[in-house]
Amino acid sequence: MGATGEAAGGMDGVQVERDVTGLATPQAAMLVADVLTDDAVAFVAGLQRAFGARRAELLANRARRRAAIAAGGSLDFLPETADVRAGAWTVAPPAPDLADRRCEITGPTDAKVVINALNSGARLFMADFEDANVPTWVNLLDGQRNLTAAIAGTLSFTNPDGRVYRLADRPATLVVRPRGWHLPERHVVVDGAAMSGSLFDAGLYLFRNARTLAAAGRTPAFYLPKLESHLEARLWNDVFSFAEDALRLPRGTIRATVLIETLPAAFEMDEILYELREHSAGLNAGRWDYLFSTIKTFAARPGEFLLPDRNAVTMTAPFLRAYTELLVSTCHRRGAHAIGGMAAFIPSRRDPAVNAAALAKVRADKVRESGDGFDGSWVAHPDLVPVCTEVFDGVLGTAPNQLTRQRPDVHVTADALLDIAATPGEITEGGVRINISVGLRYLETWLRGSGAVGIDNLMEDAATAEISRSQLYQWVAAGAKLADGRVVTAELVRQILAEEVARLSPSGSVPGSAAAAAESAEAGKAAGRWADALELFEQTALGEPFAEFLTLPAYDRI
Repeated sequence: MGATGEAAGGMDGVQVERDVTGLATPQAAMLVADVLTDDAVAFVAGLQRAFGARRAELLANRARRRAAIAAGGSLDFLPETADVRAGAWTVAPPAPDLADRRCEITGPTDAKVVINALNSGARLFMADFEDANVPTWVNLLDGQRNLTAAIAGTLSFTNPDGRVYRLADRPATLVVRPRGWHLPERHVVVDGAAMSGSLFDAGLYLFRNARTLAAAGRTPAFYLPKLESHLEARLWNDVFSFAEDALRLPRGTIRATVLIETLPAAFEMDEILYELREHSAGLNAGRWDYLFSTIKTFAARPGEFLLPDRNAVTMTAPFLRAYTELLVSTCHRRGAHAIGGMAAFIPSRRDPAVNAAALAKVRADKVRESGDGFDGSWVAHPDLVPVCTEVFDGVLGTAPNQLTRQRPDVHVTADALLDIAATPGEITEGGVRINISVGLRYLETWLRGSGAVGIDNLMEDAATAEISRSQLYQWVAAGAKLADGRVVTAELVRQILAEEVARLSPSGSVPGSAAAAAESAEAGKAAGRWADALELFEQTALGEPFAEFLTLPAYDRI
């Protein structure tokens, strides 16, 4: 594990990685000394000891539910929580700095991105330790240090060309997305086991910043990813209460918005809000992760829930329309924010026609969301902030949100949430090729340490790779037919994989082939991580059983 040390003044059973590979020794030493203090490590280790066993049991519950569905079961609203859905309760009122969320921007935690996002004019910036971040040790620790400096107003960045970036006077509200419950943090070992990545990210952020934020009248706030049940939300609520007690903060100081980006969670929106009600800041509607979860949930029954090309699946598809309308209706009934999905377009400075067409789509998407009652929405690039803000301004005016707007017209059934078969569109060779090309390019860059990647004028994160490889798995497993009549087979996928890697890799040859092996050492270095990307993508797209998350085997390769 590299250089290790006992944490918290000799606390038995805790080992922490003290060697930050990839940084010069003085810089690494400063980073470790700043972020990995004994008290901070003791705090996150305490969270792991208090909640690690429950986390493990909840992950086991996920596996049990998937097995039951594979055996012929399905999803439905829970009969045992009918009283929660029928109750008249509401969540805590919005914290003052979270009341207006009409435009939110997201991105990883490196200094330049943090500064640009906070200065973008968006109301809120979600700093991402999850899908837009590669969990290398240096990324995680540097990200934590950057966020603390941003909160203090001292964060700056000097570009290689000499340009200096500093925070504006009125930056966006900062919200942090920790990793999901399924991801480990191998650099901190507690009682012989790697601790939870979720508890590490959230715990370290709270320990370093929560009291400072609260003292300034600001909110320690989170976005919570990948939840699959209200019991997982209950665990987060207990973590927040534990942290508040340990840091001597009033109950409800910490707030969290839950991403409803898994199919099982869509059936438990009321219950998730209920469990987090004193800490709740609302729900968010995703897209790619929701499609990925739909395929994963029914991975053993692919033909029953077949999706067309991913670019053909819009948010107006019946099952996605049911999901988003239920989210808005549920949130507003409970006094919680409903936040819309991502506009991932990256404006081009060289092609005005591309910009015009894409911005028209972004505008139409935000018009739909604001009209449906969403209180705000996401963008991935600062140049999209004006478009999103303008659209929501047109609906909100001077009001901070639409929380008073109820949706009594919405009545969503379990069958509507599961009506994947009604999704229009075809499966095409172009769709296969796009999934392979985008998935490979993203994964190769991820393996080199970058989790937010611009590809074909779109800002992609790990969710893109997940939907790309899971669609290929589904189509092969179902024996799906292309629009031209050919069957999607593993052989066809491997053929296109080889073609795409040969086209994309700098050497022009497939990594692992005799030609690639003959390349010079310098050319091999320039080729990046294509061999690993190819092997990992093929393994998770075509291997059995279906890999629960691409990022789990990928973590072992960084």
